Amino acid sequence: MGEKKKKKRNPIPLRVNIIFFTVFLLFSALILRLGFVQIVYGDEYKKEVEKKEDVIINTSVPRGEIYDRTGKSIVSNVGKNAITYTNWKKDKPEKMRETAEELAKIIKMDSEKDLKKITERDKKDYWILINPDEAKKKIPEEENDQLKLKYKDDNKEYQKAYDELLRDRVTEKDLNTLTDLDLETLAIYREFQSGYYYTPHIVKNEGVTDKEIAIISENLEKLPGVDTVRDWDREYEFGGTLKTVLGNVSTSQRGVPAEEKDSYLAKGYSMNDRVGLSYLEKQYEDVLKGQKKKVKYIKDKKDEIVNSEVLSNGAAGNDLVLTIDMKLQLEVEKIIEEELKKTKYGYAGTQYLDRAFVVLMDPHTGEVLTMAGKQLGKDDKTGKQVVQDFALGNITTSYNVGSVVKGAMVLTGYKEGVISPGSHIQDATMQIKGSNPFKSWKPMGLISDLTALKQSSNVYMAKTAIMIGKGHYAYMQPLNIDLEAYPKIRNSFSEFGLGVRTGIDLPNEMAGFRGAVDPNKPANLMFLSIGQYDTYTNMQLAQYISTIANGGYRIQPRLVKEIRETSNEEGQLGPIVQEIQPKVLNKLELKSGWMEQIHRGFRMVMQPGGTGKVFAGASYSPAGKTGTAEAFYDGPLRKNKDAEPPQVMNVSLITYAPSENPEVAMAVMVPWVYTTNDGPSPNLTIGKRVMDKYFELKNDKEKE
Repeated sequence: MGEKKKKKRNPIPLRVNIIFFTVFLLFSALILRLGFVQIVYGDEYKKEVEKKEDVIINTSVPRGEIYDRTGKSIVSNVGKNAITYTNWKKDKPEKMRETAEELAKIIKMDSEKDLKKITERDKKDYWILINPDEAKKKIPEEENDQLKLKYKDDNKEYQKAYDELLRDRVTEKDLNTLTDLDLETLAIYREFQSGYYYTPHIVKNEGVTDKEIAIISENLEKLPGVDTVRDWDREYEFGGTLKTVLGNVSTSQRGVPAEEKDSYLAKGYSMNDRVGLSYLEKQYEDVLKGQKKKVKYIKDKKDEIVNSEVLSNGAAGNDLVLTIDMKLQLEVEKIIEEELKKTKYGYAGTQYLDRAFVVLMDPHTGEVLTMAGKQLGKDDKTGKQVVQDFALGNITTSYNVGSVVKGAMVLTGYKEGVISPGSHIQDATMQIKGSNPFKSWKPMGLISDLTALKQSSNVYMAKTAIMIGKGHYAYMQPLNIDLEAYPKIRNSFSEFGLGVRTGIDLPNEMAGFRGAVDPNKPANLMFLSIGQYDTYTNMQLAQYISTIANGGYRIQPRLVKEIRETSNEEGQLGPIVQEIQPKVLNKLELKSGWMEQIHRGFRMVMQPGGTGKVFAGASYSPAGKTGTAEAFYDGPLRKNKDAEPPQVMNVSLITYAPSENPEVAMAVMVPWVYTTNDGPSPNLTIGKRVMDKYFELKNDKEKE
């Protein structure tokens, strides 16, 4: 018995050891976990304990400026005082209202603009905000309980219904209790609310006096979130000149366009950033906007800023140097305006005439030296006749241009093998069975391609087009043509720049309109061959004549010559960032002698006996082609859109000079000139005066 008792062991120490070992493992796991948390998440939890928050603010920088090719300022920035508000602490409405009221005691909002923006709803909401006790009485408890019961499952809808009901019960008498100070405060409060958290929002930037700036600076502790900064406005040194092409910049109140919000935000913009809204300002937004200054602000658990760090200093936007010569531009605009008025008021049948366009371009580089357009209109306020800038019409409006296309038509005939340099065709009145007679401005008999260009033969072109369409013309007989002639001619024209976008560095360029291909109307092909079926823009005409002038290279026209850094020295351009190089869009596939034949014909046009004989004797040896087109008016004065539009005459001109070594190409377009059988030729008077002025200014510059 004794031995058995001796062998029996007490189980308690084993259990204790197991428990101690388990505890040891748990503590070890806990220590490992704490170490992991400390190492991996230590900074994050420390920040959470300290309740610090990093806020990155982007500060706007001055926008790049715009200069002409000679360094003259076209668009600059003019600095001005501004007052901003930044909601750093995500303040509640009452706190924002208190700040707005303090600010209202210092500044006066623009009554014409800011106070008139205040709606009746704004006033009601503000009355409710400053009269919470009286507002609460407007909805009795029983009625409020019924609302809660109705929307018991949707607190958001309940609050919306409650707010609407409360607004409805704010009376005119209640609103009349709002004082002038209340309204000033409300105008400022509205601006506060329209901003975004942590983003400076401009409250006032018009008429902010130095005195207001000084008082605000002295009282910033009473005005949390309010600050004073320097803002800017775009200033146009030449007034309305080229304004439609330069485009516009948004205000700080409008900010980025709502329809493009996502795109801008993805690029790092803030909603109230000022951006280019149209044309050059929009096209070169990435260049002009600059790089914002980025500052990181560190906030503590009380939402107070305890530190800041500059992440990047930012940089002002780069400047644009345009290809435009503003001195030449102004002279051309003056000529257009004078000739437009002289034609409008000096001849009968010009009731629809209201616009004219001129483009001057370097045919070798595509640099647009002048892009001018003028439009006659009426001042909305006075009703008086005014002349408005319409330079943009060179790319946004298209017309039947007439015989200027005949150079492209002759070359198309060469390429299709239906005619060759020196080919003769009989010019006599044509008539297809069932169609009206088709003829040139005079019977010319048997003529060559050179005479067809010089005398502007319609018949020569029409018969060339028919041959391209594999048709056989006979007087008063039906005519069948291969409809593939239309795309053949149009594709050929497009290689010169006609009927396609030129690629100019501006948005919203139009390509023009193409007439329908109707197998039952073969005469339409004849009208296509003389520029009276499809429509083209004046910029397309400039690209087309440049292609002929330079020997067959279609060059992309452009308005920006260089991109430069902003200069610190007034009146000086900064270093070049990028020099824009010429871009060849396509090269014409021509046989030797073809283009030289067109050059000969175009020189003959400008000599005695040619349709451009007004240029005869010009010292700069011009070459080119004139155009007159029967068209239909579809402008602003057309009243009955269902009735057949009135018939009008469009006139045009393309030219280059000197003919042996061209340095400038020009296109002139004057639509809807007259409705009578015969009329003036402002295309020639404008074109001659403009080309004379170009070489006059060039000679003056060489003498300097």
